[in-house]
Amino acid sequence: MASSCSALLLGDSAAFAAALRTLINNPQFSDVTFLVGREQQEIFAHRCLLSSRCQALHAMLSQPQEIQAPLILSHVQPEVFLAVIEYLYTNSVTLNSIITLEVLTSSIEYGLDELRKLCIEFIKDTLSVEQACEAFQAAVAYGQVDLQMHCLAFIENFTREVVQTRGFLELSELAMQTILHSDCLAIDEVKLIRAVREWAHVGSAVLDRTVSDVAAAVVPGLRLALLSASELTTLEEENRKDQMIPVESLAQAWKMHALRKGRGKRSSLCRRRRGTLPREHHRHLDPQHK
Repeated sequence: MASSCSALLLGDSAAFAAALRTLINNPQFSDVTFLVGREQQEIFAHRCLLSSRCQALHAMLSQPQEIQAPLILSHVQPEVFLAVIEYLYTNSVTLNSIITLEVLTSSIEYGLDELRKLCIEFIKDTLSVEQACEAFQAAVAYGQVDLQMHCLAFIENFTREVVQTRGFLELSELAMQTILHSDCLAIDEVKLIRAVREWAHVGSAVLDRTVSDVAAAVVPGLRLALLSASELTTLEEENRKDQMIPVESLAQAWKMHALRKGRGKRSSLCRRRRGTLPREHHRHLDPQHK
Protein backbone atom coordinates (compact mmCIF):
# COMPACT_ATOMS: atom_id res chain seq x y z
CA MET A 1 0.00 0.00 0.00
CA ALA A 2 1.48 3.34 -1.04
CA SER A 3 2.21 5.77 1.79
CA SER A 4 0.73 9.26 1.62
CA CYS A 5 2.77 12.43 1.90
CA SER A 6 1.92 16.09 2.40
CA ALA A 7 3.63 19.45 1.96
CA LEU A 8 2.84 23.08 2.56
CA LEU A 9 3.16 24.94 -0.73
CA LEU A 10 3.19 28.71 -0.80
CA GLY A 11 1.39 30.68 -3.47
CA ASP A 12 2.02 34.27 -4.54
CA SER A 13 1.94 36.23 -1.24
CA ALA A 14 2.14 39.56 -3.07
CA ALA A 15 -1.00 38.83 -5.05
CA PHE A 16 -2.76 37.70 -1.87
CA ALA A 17 -1.82 40.91 -0.04
CA ALA A 18 -2.88 43.00 -3.03
CA ALA A 19 -6.29 41.33 -3.05
CA LEU A 20 -6.78 41.95 0.67
CA ARG A 21 -5.68 45.57 0.21
CA THR A 22 -8.77 46.15 -1.95
CA LEU A 23 -10.90 45.37 1.11
CA ILE A 24 -9.41 48.15 3.24
CA ASN A 25 -12.13 50.68 4.12
CA ASN A 26 -14.34 49.12 1.47
CA PRO A 27 -18.03 49.23 2.42
CA GLN A 28 -18.83 46.29 0.13
CA PHE A 29 -19.17 43.11 2.21
CA SER A 30 -18.00 44.95 5.36
CA ASP A 31 -19.81 44.04 8.56
CA VAL A 32 -18.46 46.57 11.04
CA THR A 33 -18.19 50.35 10.90
CA PHE A 34 -15.94 52.55 13.02
CA LEU A 35 -16.57 56.24 13.65
CA VAL A 36 -13.04 57.56 14.03
CA GLY A 37 -11.61 60.84 15.31
CA ARG A 38 -13.32 64.05 16.37
CA GLU A 39 -15.14 64.24 13.04
CA GLN A 40 -16.31 60.62 13.43
CA GLN A 41 -15.15 59.60 9.98
CA GLU A 42 -16.63 56.29 8.82
CA ILE A 43 -14.15 53.46 8.32
CA PHE A 44 -15.42 50.10 7.12
CA ALA A 45 -13.90 46.75 8.09
CA HIS A 46 -14.51 43.03 8.43
CA ARG A 47 -14.94 41.42 11.82
CA CYS A 48 -13.36 38.10 10.93
CA LEU A 49 -10.12 39.74 9.75
CA LEU A 50 -9.80 42.12 12.68
CA SER A 51 -10.67 39.47 15.25
CA SER A 52 -8.20 36.94 13.87
CA ARG A 53 -5.34 39.46 13.72
CA CYS A 54 -5.75 41.51 16.89
CA GLN A 55 -6.74 40.23 20.32
CA ALA A 56 -7.72 43.70 21.53
CA LEU A 57 -10.09 44.23 18.62
CA HIS A 58 -11.35 40.66 19.02
CA ALA A 59 -12.41 41.53 22.56
CA MET A 60 -14.00 44.77 21.39
CA LEU A 61 -15.93 43.07 18.59
CA SER A 62 -17.07 40.24 20.86
CA GLN A 63 -19.06 42.53 23.13
CA PRO A 64 -22.84 42.04 22.87
CA GLN A 65 -24.22 44.63 20.48
CA GLU A 66 -26.28 45.05 17.40
CA ILE A 67 -24.33 43.79 14.40
CA GLN A 68 -24.68 47.10 12.56
CA ALA A 69 -23.93 49.44 15.50
CA PRO A 70 -20.89 51.61 14.69
CA LEU A 71 -17.96 51.52 17.10
CA ILE A 72 -16.75 54.96 18.16
CA LEU A 73 -12.99 55.58 18.38
CA SER A 74 -12.72 59.29 19.12
CA HIS A 75 -9.19 59.14 20.56
CA VAL A 76 -7.42 58.15 17.33
CA GLN A 77 -7.05 59.98 14.03
CA PRO A 78 -8.59 58.35 10.93
CA GLU A 79 -5.29 58.16 9.02
CA VAL A 80 -3.68 56.46 12.02
CA PHE A 81 -6.43 53.87 12.36
CA LEU A 82 -6.33 53.24 8.61
CA ALA A 83 -2.60 52.48 8.92
CA VAL A 84 -3.42 49.95 11.65
CA ILE A 85 -6.14 48.46 9.42
CA GLU A 86 -3.67 48.28 6.52
CA TYR A 87 -1.25 46.32 8.68
CA LEU A 88 -3.94 43.93 9.92
CA TYR A 89 -5.14 43.21 6.37
CA THR A 90 -1.79 43.01 4.52
CA ASN A 91 0.91 42.55 7.19
CA SER A 92 2.54 45.71 5.85
CA VAL A 93 2.07 49.39 6.63
CA THR A 94 2.58 52.71 4.88
CA LEU A 95 4.14 55.19 7.29
CA ASN A 96 5.15 58.83 7.17
CA SER A 97 6.71 61.20 9.67
CA ILE A 98 3.36 62.80 10.50
CA ILE A 99 1.52 59.72 11.75
CA THR A 100 4.21 57.26 12.83
CA LEU A 101 4.34 58.20 16.51
CA GLU A 102 0.57 57.87 16.77
CA VAL A 103 0.66 54.55 14.92
CA LEU A 104 3.30 53.44 17.43
CA THR A 105 0.95 54.43 20.25
CA SER A 106 -1.89 52.45 18.67
CA SER A 107 0.33 49.41 18.11
CA ILE A 108 1.13 49.37 21.82
CA GLU A 109 -2.50 49.95 22.78
CA TYR A 110 -3.69 47.09 20.55
CA GLY A 111 -0.82 44.75 21.43
CA LEU A 112 0.53 44.58 17.85
CA ASP A 113 4.19 43.90 18.56
CA GLU A 114 5.32 43.48 14.96
CA LEU A 115 3.69 46.78 13.98
CA ARG A 116 5.40 48.39 16.99
CA LYS A 117 8.76 47.17 15.72
CA LEU A 118 8.05 48.47 12.22
CA CYS A 119 7.19 51.89 13.64
CA ILE A 120 10.36 52.02 15.72
CA GLU A 121 12.45 50.98 12.71
CA PHE A 122 10.90 53.78 10.64
CA ILE A 123 11.42 56.36 13.40
CA LYS A 124 15.08 55.43 13.74
CA ASP A 125 15.65 55.61 10.00
CA THR A 126 13.97 59.01 9.58
CA LEU A 127 14.72 60.77 12.88
CA SER A 128 15.24 64.51 12.49
CA VAL A 129 16.05 67.46 14.75
CA GLU A 130 12.42 68.60 14.68
CA GLN A 131 11.05 65.19 15.72
CA ALA A 132 13.80 63.99 18.07
CA CYS A 133 12.15 65.18 21.31
CA GLU A 134 8.68 63.97 20.31
CA ALA A 135 10.07 60.52 19.57
CA PHE A 136 12.10 60.55 22.79
CA GLN A 137 9.03 61.59 24.76
CA ALA A 138 7.00 58.72 23.27
CA ALA A 139 9.79 56.25 24.02
CA VAL A 140 9.97 57.38 27.65
CA ALA A 141 6.19 57.40 28.07
CA TYR A 142 5.72 53.88 26.68
CA GLY A 143 8.88 52.29 28.05
CA GLN A 144 10.50 51.68 24.65
CA VAL A 145 14.08 51.46 25.92
CA ASP A 146 15.75 50.77 22.57
CA LEU A 147 14.06 53.75 20.91
CA GLN A 148 14.78 55.91 23.94
CA MET A 149 18.51 55.17 23.73
CA HIS A 150 18.54 55.85 19.97
CA CYS A 151 16.76 59.17 20.38
CA LEU A 152 18.97 60.21 23.29
CA ALA A 153 22.10 59.52 21.22
CA PHE A 154 20.65 61.71 18.46
CA ILE A 155 19.82 64.48 20.94
CA GLU A 156 23.35 64.26 22.34
CA ASN A 157 24.81 64.78 18.86
CA PHE A 158 22.53 67.68 17.91
CA THR A 159 21.80 69.25 21.29
CA ARG A 160 22.18 72.89 20.27
CA GLU A 161 19.66 72.44 17.46
CA VAL A 162 17.28 70.22 19.42
CA VAL A 163 16.83 72.63 22.36
CA GLN A 164 15.43 75.21 19.93
CA THR A 165 12.56 72.97 18.82
CA ARG A 166 8.97 73.00 19.99
CA GLY A 167 9.33 69.36 21.01
CA PHE A 168 11.99 70.28 23.58
CA LEU A 169 9.62 72.79 25.20
CA GLU A 170 6.94 70.08 25.44
CA LEU A 171 9.08 67.41 27.13
CA SER A 172 7.75 65.86 30.30
CA GLU A 173 9.56 66.26 33.59
CA LEU A 174 10.87 62.67 33.43
CA ALA A 175 12.11 63.06 29.86
CA MET A 176 13.91 66.31 30.73
CA GLN A 177 15.52 64.69 33.77
CA THR A 178 16.80 61.85 31.60
CA ILE A 179 18.35 64.23 29.09
CA LEU A 180 20.02 66.37 31.76
CA HIS A 181 21.59 63.27 33.26
CA SER A 182 23.70 62.80 30.11
CA ASP A 183 27.39 63.69 30.01
CA CYS A 184 27.37 63.71 26.21
CA LEU A 185 25.16 66.70 25.42
CA ALA A 186 26.78 68.82 22.72
CA ILE A 187 25.99 72.17 24.34
CA ASP A 188 27.57 74.51 26.86
CA GLU A 189 25.93 74.65 30.28
CA VAL A 190 25.01 78.34 29.98
CA LYS A 191 22.93 77.67 26.86
CA LEU A 192 21.47 74.53 28.40
CA ILE A 193 20.32 76.43 31.49
CA ARG A 194 18.75 79.05 29.23
CA ALA A 195 16.88 76.34 27.30
CA VAL A 196 15.62 74.70 30.49
CA ARG A 197 14.44 78.09 31.76
CA GLU A 198 12.39 78.56 28.58
CA TRP A 199 10.98 75.03 29.02
CA ALA A 200 10.00 75.87 32.60
CA HIS A 201 8.28 79.10 31.55
CA VAL A 202 6.25 77.27 28.91
CA GLY A 203 5.30 74.62 31.46
CA SER A 204 4.35 77.31 33.95
CA ALA A 205 1.95 78.90 31.45
CA VAL A 206 0.41 75.60 30.37
CA LEU A 207 0.10 74.01 33.81
CA ASP A 208 -0.68 77.21 35.73
CA ARG A 209 2.14 76.53 38.17
CA THR A 210 5.10 78.67 39.21
CA VAL A 211 8.31 78.40 37.22
CA SER A 212 10.17 77.19 40.31
CA ASP A 213 7.56 74.47 40.89
CA VAL A 214 7.72 73.26 37.29
CA ALA A 215 11.52 73.19 37.30
CA ALA A 216 12.03 71.79 40.81
CA ALA A 217 12.68 68.19 39.76
CA VAL A 218 14.97 69.01 36.81
CA VAL A 219 17.14 71.81 38.24
CA PRO A 220 19.33 69.29 40.17
CA GLY A 221 20.45 68.01 36.76
CA LEU A 222 21.94 71.38 35.82
CA ARG A 223 25.67 71.64 36.49
CA LEU A 224 25.89 75.14 37.92
CA ALA A 225 29.42 74.67 39.19
CA LEU A 226 30.66 74.54 35.59
CA LEU A 227 29.82 78.23 35.19
CA SER A 228 32.49 80.85 35.84
CA ALA A 229 32.10 83.29 38.71
CA SER A 230 30.87 86.05 36.39
CA GLU A 231 28.37 83.65 34.77
CA LEU A 232 27.08 82.61 38.18
CA THR A 233 26.60 86.25 39.08
CA THR A 234 24.60 86.83 35.89
CA LEU A 235 22.57 83.70 36.59
CA GLU A 236 21.70 84.95 40.08
CA GLU A 237 20.46 88.23 38.61
CA GLU A 238 18.29 86.40 36.06
CA ASN A 239 17.04 84.07 38.76
CA ARG A 240 15.56 86.93 40.77
CA LYS A 241 12.84 87.26 38.11
CA ASP A 242 11.44 83.73 38.31
CA GLN A 243 13.25 81.93 41.17
CA MET A 244 13.71 78.90 38.91
CA ILE A 245 16.89 77.82 40.70
CA PRO A 246 16.76 77.39 44.50
CA VAL A 247 19.11 79.58 46.50
CA GLU A 248 20.63 76.41 47.97
CA SER A 249 21.72 75.22 44.52
CA LEU A 250 23.38 78.52 43.72
CA ALA A 251 25.06 78.52 47.12
CA GLN A 252 26.42 75.03 46.48
CA ALA A 253 27.92 76.17 43.18
CA TRP A 254 29.58 79.15 44.88
CA LYS A 255 30.90 76.84 47.59
CA MET A 256 32.58 74.65 44.99
CA HIS A 257 34.20 77.75 43.53
CA ALA A 258 35.41 78.89 46.94
CA LEU A 259 36.77 75.50 47.96
CA ARG A 260 38.15 74.96 44.45
CA LYS A 261 36.98 71.35 44.44
CA GLY A 262 33.92 69.28 43.59
CA ARG A 263 31.40 67.76 45.95
CA GLY A 264 32.55 64.20 46.42
CA LYS A 265 34.49 61.94 44.10
CA ARG A 266 33.60 62.48 40.43
CA SER A 267 30.48 64.45 41.30
CA SER A 268 28.14 64.66 38.32
CA LEU A 269 27.65 68.36 39.12
CA CYS A 270 31.29 68.95 38.27
CA ARG A 271 31.65 66.73 35.21
CA ARG A 272 31.99 68.58 31.95
CA ARG A 273 29.58 67.53 29.25
CA ARG A 274 30.84 66.90 25.74
CA GLY A 275 29.83 70.41 24.67
CA THR A 276 30.97 72.26 27.78
CA LEU A 277 33.34 75.09 26.94
CA PRO A 278 36.52 75.02 29.05
CA ARG A 279 36.89 77.45 31.95
CA GLU A 280 39.92 77.96 34.12
CA HIS A 281 38.35 76.64 37.31
CA HIS A 282 37.29 73.31 35.76
CA ARG A 283 40.65 71.70 36.50
CA HIS A 284 40.01 72.24 40.20
CA LEU A 285 36.47 70.92 40.16
CA ASP A 286 37.23 67.74 38.25
CA PRO A 287 41.01 67.12 38.12
CA GLN A 288 40.55 63.76 36.33
CA HIS A 289 38.83 65.42 33.37
CA LYS A 290 41.39 66.53 30.80
